[in-house]
Amino acid sequence: MRVLIVEDDAVLRDGLKVGLAIGGFNADAVESCEEANAVLRNHEFDALVLDLMLPDGSGLDVLKTMRERRDTTPVLLLTARDRVADRILGLDAGADDYLGKPFDLDEVAARLRALVRRASGRPHSLLEWRGLSLDPATQRVEQDGEHIRLSRREYTILHALMIHPGQILSKSRIEEKLYGWQEEVESNAVEVHIHNLRSKVGPGLIQTVRGIGYRLAEEQ
Repeated sequence: MRVLIVEDDAVLRDGLKVGLAIGGFNADAVESCEEANAVLRNHEFDALVLDLMLPDGSGLDVLKTMRERRDTTPVLLLTARDRVADRILGLDAGADDYLGKPFDLDEVAARLRALVRRASGRPHSLLEWRGLSLDPATQRVEQDGEHIRLSRREYTILHALMIHPGQILSKSRIEEKLYGWQEEVESNAVEVHIHNLRSKVGPGLIQTVRGIGYRLAEEQ
């Protein structure tokens, strides 16, 4: 899952990036409203971690701008302003959840997983498809009860496909989930990861839709 962190405290921002990466997230980070607005207009994220107190304004302004252009990306507010009135203000402005500082990184990850799960309309965290199961909380993948070891990139691709079963994901959309905007992407990187993933889960599970992208094979 790709997440954008908007936080001006460098120590906290870097800690969130590292902690969420360990939890299986691909996290990018910015430190101001201006940067956040620019990035959100040009990139797609599964969720947003948003601080309220930013150097050039309020995170609520970023949130309101998102919702005005009908951006439905789930938003988790992180802030030291933990009064009830502040929580109500943030939720009414379009936030999906609220967590006060200080916070536990595991709880942030769990709340983000819950937000993404609800946004996709899934009642349970476990993803299943044709004998394959993926648990986002533990990053464990099993096929017919047998554990399958995947690289971080392979796991990210499989997770993206299983969240959107039957939906075709373009190569560019998969690249967005795999890499941050400062990472260089080789032209055939997605094809290589898909090839390696197929060798582990079986060649018939992931279909190539020529000229469009990839999707999970339909249930038989």
